[in-house]
Amino acid sequence: MSMQYASGAVGNVTVNGVKLWDDILETARFGGTPKGGIKRLALTEEDRQVRDWFVRTCEALGCTVSHDSMGNQFARRPGTEDTLPPITMGSHLDTQPTGGKFDGIVGVLGGLAVLRALQETGRETRHPIELINWTNEEGSRFSPAMLSSGVFAGVFTEQEALDTKDREGVRLGDALEGIGYRGAEVCGAHPVAAYFELHIEQGPILEVEHKTIGIVTGVQGMRWYEVTLTGRDSHAGSTPMRLRADTLVTAARMIDAVQTIALEHGPDAVGTVGLIENRPNSRNVVPGEVFFTVDFRDPDDSIVQKMEDAFYAQASELAEKAGLTLDIARVWDTPAVQFDPECVASVTRAADTLGYPARRIVSGAGHDATYMAQVAPTAMIFVPCAGGLSHNEEESAEPDDVTAGANVLLRAVLETDMRL
Repeated sequence: MSMQYASGAVGNVTVNGVKLWDDILETARFGGTPKGGIKRLALTEEDRQVRDWFVRTCEALGCTVSHDSMGNQFARRPGTEDTLPPITMGSHLDTQPTGGKFDGIVGVLGGLAVLRALQETGRETRHPIELINWTNEEGSRFSPAMLSSGVFAGVFTEQEALDTKDREGVRLGDALEGIGYRGAEVCGAHPVAAYFELHIEQGPILEVEHKTIGIVTGVQGMRWYEVTLTGRDSHAGSTPMRLRADTLVTAARMIDAVQTIALEHGPDAVGTVGLIENRPNSRNVVPGEVFFTVDFRDPDDSIVQKMEDAFYAQASELAEKAGLTLDIARVWDTPAVQFDPECVASVTRAADTLGYPARRIVSGAGHDATYMAQVAPTAMIFVPCAGGLSHNEEESAEPDDVTAGANVLLRAVLETDMRL
């Protein structure tokens, strides 16, 4: 079948943008915060509630819903050739502790809008069409991020994922069992023909350039580290400055080094310290231990490696000079990803056909699509978010932009159904 025919045969079916926006507002109730955001950490009671809503809503559209051994949910609409592997859409419903209504959520609910459009118009597809809600994408409660899609892709073993503990010592497997979402199907055994993910950009480029659609060509490389500095607790009043083993002062110098290293490896490199724990955290005790995290990213993996080398060298020098014990653990390493050219082309054609201003873009954030690209042909669609703000309760997107992204998703899925 020619691509010209396939593109033209997609038809004029569109999503219901009003209902899509209603779904966004409705799901925001599960873990909603006083400031208008969402706190819905993975495998909490709030997560269970939104998962239950997902099941009810998808079943009402005639889908069957299942979940695998990592709790990943699959809503399936059958195809006319139902033995074919499904074309999938997905993202996540878990959030940061001070998250917004759109990060990840738009991808799941935009996929739901696609299923609704197919159901309400009676549009048949050759392949089954499936919508996926991935477990623990954020990595906020259980580190690292994208943990369950990583198990699905074989990047992590299921056992090491299930044994991962949050900062309170709760094991992921126990939390998964606790909300009733550990399934029988082995994670990764589920067939996939292609994968598409709709997401807010989480950056300012589309908004600044007045583009409605970001055609995502890939994801930059990223690495996470956990750093522990150990010195000696001592009295703040009776310990002379020259005799202290003050871990917080040295940690501050290391944190400054993260900033400097990222700036020195620009223009695209970024470095972030987002979590700090100071012990014993008392006003009149010289801190004897500090734990903090480091996040380095760049579209070029060689630059990420150079930043890592520079940080290890500078951190070691600072710790030795202060007489402190240093431990650095690299806890996550995801190389840069290039998405499937044909799937990217389907997104491009969809945006062009619908007349949406669009541009090609590389994702600065990690997504489940990062790992799914190792399993099946994959692409992503971005829509703007206000001020590029994300991982924040003030995160915002325009209804028309979200609807546009879902319509591009719909057309890309339908074209891929005919192309494969």
